[in-house]
Amino acid sequence: MTTEPSFKSINTKSNISSEDIKTELSSSFSGVYSQVHLKSEGKKLLLILPNINKKEKDPLKDWTKIFQEIKQCLTYHKGAWMSGMSVHLVVQNRLLDSRQLQSIGEVIETVNLKLSSIHTSRRQTAVAAAIAGYSVEQKVFRQPLFSEKNLTLHPLAEPLYLKTTVRSGVTICHPGSIIIRGDVNPGGEIISDGDILIWGYLRGVAHAGAKGNSKCCIMALQMQPTQLRIAELVARAPSRTPEFFNPEVAYITSEGIRLKPAPNFNKTDIIQYEKKE
Repeated sequence: MTTEPSFKSINTKSNISSEDIKTELSSSFSGVYSQVHLKSEGKKLLLILPNINKKEKDPLKDWTKIFQEIKQCLTYHKGAWMSGMSVHLVVQNRLLDSRQLQSIGEVIETVNLKLSSIHTSRRQTAVAAAIAGYSVEQKVFRQPLFSEKNLTLHPLAEPLYLKTTVRSGVTICHPGSIIIRGDVNPGGEIISDGDILIWGYLRGVAHAGAKGNSKCCIMALQMQPTQLRIAELVARAPSRTPEFFNPEVAYITSEGIRLKPAPNFNKTDIIQYEKKE
């Protein structure tokens, strides 16, 4: 038995606020650089770190070298940008912790720029970036030799688990399901190609099935979202706040996005992925 719908569904394609950034950045990820590279993309700057190569064996020494290259690169290009521009750090397959990411952010601030987001293919780096308070997108960076046809055959990535509070202005993107043990504050945004599970308050924006999978769902211990999105459907929050909150699941029906108490939500209704032949 379903509860009274708490959201008004809108049958329109959703426009993710960060989608334009993701599209522009993706075109630059295919580049292979042997050194730190700074690239301008309109009003944004991409700071691209080189991929790890087989010769790198000492993590501390390698980090020191990369950090020095970052400072040299920013110093060399100083004055080539407008003050306050956003920097999107593309770390690719490098493993960086929160302290290292914060160090990079501090160096970027010394040249009047602001570190806006971290883009990585490493789960540990994605977690570290989220804990440090940066927007993060975890994705697999592929070389041009992979065709779009082949890319669509890859299954979802392993779930991303975060134990943190997603603050206002922070966006978490992941090509698989996202599990957050903490709250998503107003202004925070979660974008997942799979399901989204929030073990806390959901007060921001959540978009499950971002690549168009309508079988995905969103679950939270307390649903107070600014907006819910599943695949191409959007649901806005009700005008009245419920008197009581219970764990609920948002999913797509023939009538749009609906909510159901979590204990009554049949697990067979959740996403069923097609098996790769």
